[in-house]
Amino acid sequence: MTKLSVNINKIATLRNSRGGDVPNLLKVASDIEKFGAQGITIHPRPDERHIKYQDARDLKQIVTTEFNIEGNPISKFIDLVLDTRPTQVTLVPDSISAITSNAGWDTINHYTFLKDVISDFKKNGIRTSIFVDPDTKMIEGAAKTGADRIELYTESYAQLYEKNKEEAIKPYIDAAVLSNELGLGLNAGHDLSLDNISYFKNNIPNLLEVSIGHALICESLYLGLDNVINMYLNKMK
Repeated sequence: MTKLSVNINKIATLRNSRGGDVPNLLKVASDIEKFGAQGITIHPRPDERHIKYQDARDLKQIVTTEFNIEGNPISKFIDLVLDTRPTQVTLVPDSISAITSNAGWDTINHYTFLKDVISDFKKNGIRTSIFVDPDTKMIEGAAKTGADRIELYTESYAQLYEKNKEEAIKPYIDAAVLSNELGLGLNAGHDLSLDNISYFKNNIPNLLEVSIGHALICESLYLGLDNVINMYLNKMK
């Protein structure tokens, strides 16, 4: 079974935009679990523009499913992960100024760094995953670091899906087959949505987990508007 881990960064963005505590991040996370999701993902960035470092510590106390923390393993991030000890840490090579993740790791040039960081996390009982493009060499490099899993960066799949879904999925199938042969667990995420998730899931062997945030929150807002607007209208009759 492929697990759904919901990235709640956008909930934190909405909360921070008013400077208060609405929506309450912990309540939303608990409700997402109650609604059936099998995991909660956060991606704190150094400027804390959405998820704050304290959010990670608070969520650790209430998340009952899998807790996944994503991010670039700078020293502050490493300290946070070792302090909170989530179920999984996903290493993402995003720059400080990046709006969102936009590339996978070069696991060859960063081999020594990744190997050392992963070793520290695994010593503390934290499952490790490396964010990579569907590139044979990068996946082989990830396996050599000692990582437990990889997370395939799926933006290129999502962009090409409407034009040619067979071509869009092919490198990901190849990547999945290779990762299975190398003994790597397989996750995926970025721009997966209600439109393209079924085809991806049905064609990727042994897909363990997908992490979905932006699309899921946008879809939830839109699919819930009819209900909320009519609730307001009924209140004002």
